[in-house]
Amino acid sequence: MSLSFEQKLANYAELAVRVGAGLRTGQRLLVQSPVECAPLARAIVRAAYAAGASFADVRWDDDDVVLARFSMAPEASFDTISKWRVDAELETAEAGGAVISIRATNPNLLANVDSKRVAAHQRALGAYRKPYMQRVMTNSLNWNLVSAPIAAWAQRMFPDVSPEAAVAAQWDAIFAATRADQENPVALWRQHNADLKRRKDLLTSKQYRALHFKGGETDLTVGLAEDHVWGGGSSLTPDGIEFTANIPTEEVWTAPHRDRVEGVVVSTKPLSYSGVLIDGIRIRFEGGRVVEATASSGESVLKQLLETDEGARRLGEVALVPHSSPISRSGLFFYNTLYDENAASHIAIGSAYRFNVQGGEHMTTEAFAAKGGNDSLTHVDWMIGSAEMDVDGLREDGSREPVMRAGEFVI
Repeated sequence: MSLSFEQKLANYAELAVRVGAGLRTGQRLLVQSPVECAPLARAIVRAAYAAGASFADVRWDDDDVVLARFSMAPEASFDTISKWRVDAELETAEAGGAVISIRATNPNLLANVDSKRVAAHQRALGAYRKPYMQRVMTNSLNWNLVSAPIAAWAQRMFPDVSPEAAVAAQWDAIFAATRADQENPVALWRQHNADLKRRKDLLTSKQYRALHFKGGETDLTVGLAEDHVWGGGSSLTPDGIEFTANIPTEEVWTAPHRDRVEGVVVSTKPLSYSGVLIDGIRIRFEGGRVVEATASSGESVLKQLLETDEGARRLGEVALVPHSSPISRSGLFFYNTLYDENAASHIAIGSAYRFNVQGGEHMTTEAFAAKGGNDSLTHVDWMIGSAEMDVDGLREDGSREPVMRAGEFVI
């Protein structure tokens, strides 16, 4: 029996609270939501109180307000940020609370805006937000990222139908990708997380020196950090709270070595970054550093991103996703990294997660870097996997072992 929309929405909210944030009785919750996603935000608040939350609050965002600022504000104003918005995140984390963010925006929102304005804002926001992001990167709080339809995004995904039909189709795609359209999705997600745990534990035990990606125009060797640990599925806070940062998630990932990346990599899907679509990304690495970067569209934004700081020219994540993942099988391109990164193997420029190195949560920045971990104000994933991609694990003795063939795991 198919579920009603109301049942699917309630399932989705419960997933975000119980599996995503892993909310504990007595915890407070901050929900960050676009105004267009109010039905989901309200459902999450209700699910949070049903799960025993002591306090649940919502911080609203609005694409129209963002666009007005980047289109009309004075040129010298883009290093000004709303500190209270970031302070809300940090205050919640410091109080032992959880954060759920609903990420949904028009993928082309800022396409006609000067990229220097976007870059100036991102640098200022990244610098002020770093104390909160350090908590995220060390699993110091339980947090979760989900999404929900907004009209402009839905019409980008489904351009050949009416706006109302596009939103309905996008809801169907999101419910399917997150298993919210099935009976007892919480149990299904717990089984899925257990499967990902087996894969990440196997890869951690291998302790490969590097991964070699070969397929299409990509020929890239990604050295792995010393004592690296693979992540995937759920994680644990220091207090033992189990949470799943991204719903959906199909990836296992770890920390590259910041100085040991060599070769050429070409994107296989566009990247939607800060309201701009960047497509046809081609990057060459030498000694772990980006030395050449081009894109068929959005190149100026890509280059501004790489100039964020020194760490933005190095890798902070390498992730493996089977080409047969549910999102890949759907044949849909979401124009949203939360979904698209779970349709293809990917890499991220910028900061590495501290927990991807054994003991990294307690290391100084210098000690983390000595293990190969990267530090930056940014962290941006983009997709490189396909049905053509082969991945080998390179051992310390120089031998290699097949990890993926034609985009599928063989270990």
